Amino acid sequence: MRDKAERTNQKQRTRDAILDGARRLMSRGEPVTVAAAAAEHGISRATAYRYFSEPQALALEAGLATLVPPYEQVIAGTTDLRARLAAITAAMIRLTLENEPAFRQYLAHAVTAADGSSSRGARRVGYMQRALGELPHDLSAAQAADLVASLATVAGVEGLVALTDVAGRDSATAARLLGEIADAILTRHLGPASVAAADQAKPRQR
Repeated sequence: MRDKAERTNQKQRTRDAILDGARRLMSRGEPVTVAAAAAEHGISRATAYRYFSEPQALALEAGLATLVPPYEQVIAGTTDLRARLAAITAAMIRLTLENEPAFRQYLAHAVTAADGSSSRGARRVGYMQRALGELPHDLSAAQAADLVASLATVAGVEGLVALTDVAGRDSATAARLLGEIADAILTRHLGPASVAAADQAKPRQR
């Protein structure tokens, strides 16, 4: 599990470097291309295209990535796996609610990409996989993958869209329901949380 976590961390570092390269190009007023963003950190074109297939998606995500709090900030104060995953999920739900228009724009672009590829969700999944690699648990590899997949469905704009656009709930209700769904998923896989940990992990409603 540690080796897998290190591979995940390395992929995240590469992805972050490409995104940083895109932001550097933006700050200089230069066109954002996948190859140019990668070149800012000496990453090959071939490697870069495994992460981003087109510059529009890269530019959109580069802007959104600046809003994501660092992993260490998100998990601060958590000492067990359930609390850590709850904190990650709650942080991603808050981020989505606070920047809903931008995330909707990114989602719309991702689902209509010409090549059908999508790299969305890498941050939330990466954070969750990192937590699983850092703390002890009794889950098999398959169970851990199921847990991450389940949490990923509520820790992003997709879950918000389902609740607001499909189910017709307002944003405040959607925030509450996403938190309750996440709690149910965590309880199913890891058992119930303490009262203090549960209160800490609740997403704030806007």
